[in-house]
Amino acid sequence: MNHIETIFIAIYDYMVLYLGLLWLGFLSLCWTLLATVLYPLLPERTAKLFGRYGIMISFRIYLASLSISRRCSFDLSELDILQSESPMIIAPNHPCLLDAVMIISRLPNVACVMKSELMNNIFLGAGARLARYIRNEPIRQMVLQASDDFKSGSHLLLFPEGTRTTCQPINRLKGSIALIAMQAQVPVQTVLIETNSPYLSKGWPLFRKPIMPVSYKVRLGKRFDPPKNTHQFMAELESYLSQALATPLRTAPTHDALTTHNEVKPKSYETPQ
Repeated sequence: MNHIETIFIAIYDYMVLYLGLLWLGFLSLCWTLLATVLYPLLPERTAKLFGRYGIMISFRIYLASLSISRRCSFDLSELDILQSESPMIIAPNHPCLLDAVMIISRLPNVACVMKSELMNNIFLGAGARLARYIRNEPIRQMVLQASDDFKSGSHLLLFPEGTRTTCQPINRLKGSIALIAMQAQVPVQTVLIETNSPYLSKGWPLFRKPIMPVSYKVRLGKRFDPPKNTHQFMAELESYLSQALATPLRTAPTHDALTTHNEVKPKSYETPQ
């Protein structure tokens, strides 16, 4: 590869990064305006279904746009298995900011547990409220609201780490996932996200360009039955995820070696029956 080609690729990569972020912002603002208008007009059930479907389509368009650039790739096909499944908690690991975008883009009726401050975010808040997403606090209210939401046949996206991974292979898990699963008597489907890049991991600046191409693959992990003992369940869940995420994945080198990232490639995993 000659010097001119290298410069051209670098310019193209920056265009993909910054135009992609602008495109996501534009889609989010358009949906915010529509959601703001529809929220007081639609019945709650209609608003919830329409809101969740609209977010799914918006995120799918965004990821498809990145895929067309050939500088990002997303293998999310295993998530399609869950579309017709009965209510459950979907519990992924959380390597980067795009994790929720990837999962929601494949599921038409999924609630998401969100940090309370994001419910008032200009880009996300109105759409999240229309879709009846669930605040992560207070804990008791979150558990009750999530348990009630399953009655409509929906799924719940909940990151058991609570935040993006900082301690490899996985952060210490939060106990709220066990409380919800036991209260609602729903199974927990683990999801394993693998990537070749630390892009948008914890501490990664939004506008910092990664080494491209960047790839993501999502796999279905083990499905856990509703817990009878929350402490035992959390120990088993954390042990499983730690083992499943322990195989190192070689990533593109970074300029300051931010963090060591690991491959999400379990030796075996269970698919839904």
